[in-house]
Amino acid sequence: MQLVVARVGRAHGIKGEVTVEVRTDEPELRLAPGAVLATDPASTGPLTIAAGRVHSGRLLLRFEGVTDRNAAEALRNTLLIAEVDPEELPEGEDEYYDHQLIDLDVVTEDGQEVGRITEISHLPSQDLFIVERPDGSEVMIPFVEEIVTEIDLEQQKAVIAPPPGLIDDRAVIDSTREES
Repeated sequence: MQLVVARVGRAHGIKGEVTVEVRTDEPELRLAPGAVLATDPASTGPLTIAAGRVHSGRLLLRFEGVTDRNAAEALRNTLLIAEVDPEELPEGEDEYYDHQLIDLDVVTEDGQEVGRITEISHLPSQDLFIVERPDGSEVMIPFVEEIVTEIDLEQQKAVIAPPPGLIDDRAVIDSTREES
């Protein structure tokens, strides 16, 4: 399975280094020296990482054969793609790769169907499941343990305990009427 792990940014300095926008939780594994990555567009790759370092909070990479600023700048906006075993699991317990969560069925603890995960949105404070409901509408569900109580990869489902109003707008309206 191929996964986008980074996007090449602008050239840095005159020796062929580039900034990268990291799109993986494991840059030390996926973007390590010696890693050979496919690219999009395919015509710019494959690229082999020669060296990497962090400078002012940004990851800088240097690729084999890219030795000057012009060659580095020509790689701008190239997507870096790693080949990943679909059965591979993250090291930490209760950690998942996005591709493991996409297409999981989402149900409430009492078995009510909510929909299917179509996307994971990575925000600074938390991740969100973008869930497509059976009627085609979408709902965003925070991926926090208080709400997502179980991920069952074998059964291909995510079980949630939604607070009032998260998946049913009527619950919020009804509760505000009772208070009035």
